[in-house]
Amino acid sequence: MDERSAGRRTLDLALVAALAVTAVLILSPAGSGWSWGAPLTELRWYVTGWESGATRLQFLGNLLLLVPLAVLAVLRWPALAAPHRLVPAALAVAGSIELLQWALPLGRVVSPLDALLNAAGAVLAGLAAAVATRSRSAAGG
Repeated sequence: MDERSAGRRTLDLALVAALAVTAVLILSPAGSGWSWGAPLTELRWYVTGWESGATRLQFLGNLLLLVPLAVLAVLRWPALAAPHRLVPAALAVAGSIELLQWALPLGRVVSPLDALLNAAGAVLAGLAAAVATRSRSAAGG
């Protein structure tokens, strides 16, 4: 196995592991049924409740949820780093998460704002990974 194939295999395994962890995080039951997270209500909660550790945790958790997947996906498939590919992919994954949480009686809050935060974190991380990879390649390492 050459070095390139070994690198792809490592990225594939890391992606599977990241997918498994993400699935556990998003599909762990928190009760039964689901509730609607009205975007304006959630936005107000984030803005006015920033001093609360729970608010900060929720915000950062949503922003960081897809970061490992985005970074690994961009490293595995460099063409994904183009914003016209990365943005729709991130929105599709984030929207799918909310749809799963709506469809399954997990006791989760279904929220378009959560999906936007998930996608924003994924896009920023994916673009940062692409820039870092290009910089490292340009530096010869």
